[in-house]
Amino acid sequence: MNFKKIILYISLVILLVVAYFGFKVYQIVFTPNTSFSEEKVTVFVPTNANFEEVKAIVSPYLKDMDKFETLANRRGYSTEVKAGKFELTKNMNTNSIVSALRRSVPVRVTFNNQERLENFAGRISSQIEADSIQLLQAFKNPKFLEENGFTEETVFTLLLPNTFEFYWDTSAEKFRNQMAKEYFRFWNDERKAKAEKLGLTPIEVSILASIVHKETAKVEERPRVAKVYLNRMNIGMPLQADPTVIYAYKLVANDFNQVIKRVYYKHLEVESPYNTYRNAGLPPGPIFMADVNAIDAVLNPEQHDFIYFCASVERFGYHEFATTLEQHNVNARKYAAWLNAQTSGN
Repeated sequence: MNFKKIILYISLVILLVVAYFGFKVYQIVFTPNTSFSEEKVTVFVPTNANFEEVKAIVSPYLKDMDKFETLANRRGYSTEVKAGKFELTKNMNTNSIVSALRRSVPVRVTFNNQERLENFAGRISSQIEADSIQLLQAFKNPKFLEENGFTEETVFTLLLPNTFEFYWDTSAEKFRNQMAKEYFRFWNDERKAKAEKLGLTPIEVSILASIVHKETAKVEERPRVAKVYLNRMNIGMPLQADPTVIYAYKLVANDFNQVIKRVYYKHLEVESPYNTYRNAGLPPGPIFMADVNAIDAVLNPEQHDFIYFCASVERFGYHEFATTLEQHNVNARKYAAWLNAQTSGN
């Protein structure tokens, strides 16, 4: 066999070997390696997870774990695991899977209508990695409270209902700090000036707003309700707000799951600083997570002389207002008669 043929055979063998390994590489890197039928699945990789844990997490969604492990090792992912929320798409190849696991997807964190910090912590822990205990500890941290002018009773006013973007692995402390930034951004010079004109601090405005929020769901009525309470405060009259009594009763009973639709004398008699029938002024903290509309309703109250209000019989969800106790009693008797009729009908 001459030298040229030997070179030709060797070249052919090398070409076949290269083609074989090229095909193998192509199979590993570029062929689809997902096993799910949905268009997209989401996986969560915890903080400090190692590669073995990642393999267990993605295993239900991959056809060939060996391909994934081989490429993850070659691309250095196996020693540089990243925590977060990640999205895998249908028919994604192994190369794209490894790339996707390096690209954390933000989560939209939404909260509103929370009654206590404990409820809020539970709501947030279902949306980011931090658990409810970590969140509670972060918001009640003595140093954080002192530096930002809050107490354990008032720190709930820090939270403004909205939708925010976070990475899933955001720590409880980072989440809390971002909420603080949002709060102090909200309380700009204009809002602080309006609060000062009312003789209130931002925290006091939020506490009153929490009562207004619970008192009426009608956005257009909130400035009128807010002014009633401001009028009572200005003449030294107790707020006598039913929502605070309900909150106080639940707090003393340590049962926030109970539903109280009507306030009775047993509720009015509960001993609690949150009972504004027994105590003058504002309660020590908010009774609900006031939204921005309720806060602005307190800062921009309707100008009137009303001191009293009760639920309206003619306009469901609204209230009837009065400047005198006599007129209020007429409205109150009308509502009580209607309410009793509804109860007896059941």
